[in-house]
Amino acid sequence: MIPDVIWISHERLAILLDDAGHLTGVPELIVEVLSPGTKNVMRDKEAKFKLYSNQGVQEYWIVNYLLKTVEVYRRDQAQLKLMATLEENDVLTSPLLAEFPCQIQQFFL
Repeated sequence: MIPDVIWISHERLAILLDDAGHLTGVPELIVEVLSPGTKNVMRDKEAKFKLYSNQGVQEYWIVNYLLKTVEVYRRDQAQLKLMATLEENDVLTSPLLAEFPCQIQQFFL
């Protein structure tokens, strides 16, 4: 399974890249954009969620472009938990990206 978007801190990037430039560890943040269809939605919300939670991802965002929402999951006591479902007028902030507050509607321009 390949995520749509990943983010890795500068500090960890040097450690996680091998000599050929391949990623050898888990990113801190993964973003998935839901694809149409029940099968695709279930894959992102169940199979990928479980994998990312088990692998130690710190944050997982699920972007629903039809509903214009972002589900924000954060690691809490060794597993990912839903922290918020943000809508167009909400602002997304993250402890991983302190300098990146973003209004949700900006995701859907």
